[in-house]
Amino acid sequence: MRKVFYSFHYKGDAWRAGQVRNHNKIADEDEYGVIDAVEWEQIERQGTMAIENWINKQLKFTSVTVVLIGAETFSRPWVIYEIKESWKRGNAILGLYVHAVKDQKQQHSTKGPNPLDNVKFTDGTALSSVCCTYDWVIDNGRENLGQWVEDAYQTRLSMKEKKDIDESSGKGGSGNIPGRHVPPPPAPGPRTPPVPPRRREVG
Repeated sequence: MRKVFYSFHYKGDAWRAGQVRNHNKIADEDEYGVIDAVEWEQIERQGTMAIENWINKQLKFTSVTVVLIGAETFSRPWVIYEIKESWKRGNAILGLYVHAVKDQKQQHSTKGPNPLDNVKFTDGTALSSVCCTYDWVIDNGRENLGQWVEDAYQTRLSMKEKKDIDESSGKGGSGNIPGRHVPPPPAPGPRTPPVPPRRREVG
């Protein structure tokens, strides 16, 4: 069984991350990165270096990183950091939408953008072009996560082309939302109907 690091927005999705972790398809001793929001806040109060050290220590033991995607994951700087560090150290990566998992109040969240679209390689392609993304509820993650982890590991292992992370990707932003790129307003003139975004959930 591969050792897994879970990357997620602690304040928004800690409960949902716990639900994924408790699915029992991956042994507890093979899972890293899952702590509750209170513990995360204690680390956070110690400053940037303490957070980086904690993340790097957790990643050290793992070979696959599972990015749990909620409403605000796309804009969280520490999630972007974890994704970049995971790839640089050789981890396989997969995305997993968890917005439809109920929280402690039995409520769903909203589906946010995929952070794997936000991190780019130096050739300009997104991480999502080589890393699959699934939905915990729709794709039955409770039964399939173990296989998705193995598939991601084998895909990374078989990659012949070396792809380096563009360190400037995933940055930028507006207001108090670091890491989120806001496009400039359109120039005046005739407007054409918007083109619906292409959905790429897997691959």
